Amino acid sequence: MKQNNKQLKLSTPIQGCMTWGKWGANFSKQAYQQQIESCMASGITTFDHADIYGGYTTEAEFGNALAEMKLKRDSFQLISKCGIQMDSFRTNKVKHYQYDAAYLIRSVEQSLQHLQTDYLDVFLLHRPSPLLDVEEVQSAVQQLLQEGKIKSFGVSNFNMQQLALLQQALQIEYNQIQISITHSESLTNGLLDYMQLHQIQPMAWNPLGNFFKEASAELKNTVQKMAAKYEATEDQILLAWLRKHPSKIIPVVGTTNPKRMQAAKQTNEIKIDVQDWFALLEAARGKQVD
Repeated sequence: MKQNNKQLKLSTPIQGCMTWGKWGANFSKQAYQQQIESCMASGITTFDHADIYGGYTTEAEFGNALAEMKLKRDSFQLISKCGIQMDSFRTNKVKHYQYDAAYLIRSVEQSLQHLQTDYLDVFLLHRPSPLLDVEEVQSAVQQLLQEGKIKSFGVSNFNMQQLALLQQALQIEYNQIQISITHSESLTNGLLDYMQLHQIQPMAWNPLGNFFKEASAELKNTVQKMAAKYEATEDQILLAWLRKHPSKIIPVVGTTNPKRMQAAKQTNEIKIDVQDWFALLEAARGKQVD
């Protein structure tokens, strides 16, 4: 059943929380609170989670910290994802994906309990599964929407065919995909075009790509030149390059450095020229566009 797409107002960028806990910074409760406060002060009000982060522990740590802060619930937004079953958790013998209705409902309720909130602003299916049953997902999502436990629904890492299959039954408002200057296939393989056509807003995970690890000398030199021209950091140029796209890509920035998050927020003021945008694309791909 289709409805008019009324997407929430999410902050740009979104703060990714994957490395806040045991998978990275291993924050104390006080550090969680300081990070949340820093984000909020910078106008970054959307926090991206998944049930598996920190080996299924980060959501609860975030929720314990958040509960003591007495923030108004409508002043921030919470995203969470589920569906990945790690092979080291519960009685799992192999890593797999699970999307039956009962499991989806139970996963959302568990995330709500861990985050100590009444609802998720955005609920995403974490990865596409070859065994995904549209009717099962539809049943769960419709119930969760009706009960007010989620405000909107989307997916993560879905291609066009997978989106189209699920769209038979549900309105998809977001697709969180890997896109950056070094992973730009979705610019030309039709995915972003499809998402614009169907009013599915992209979120970009790993929006800096592998620039700081494996970028070519040509790309590094071009980004440095652009940084000087626009009086910006290299990070900001990479994010502004994404933001130029008409699909209104929202970067999910995973840094735990408050200054880098503040700089990421300032990226919204940088307007890259069309020719500079293509110069960056050319440098990344090592060739001119056709």
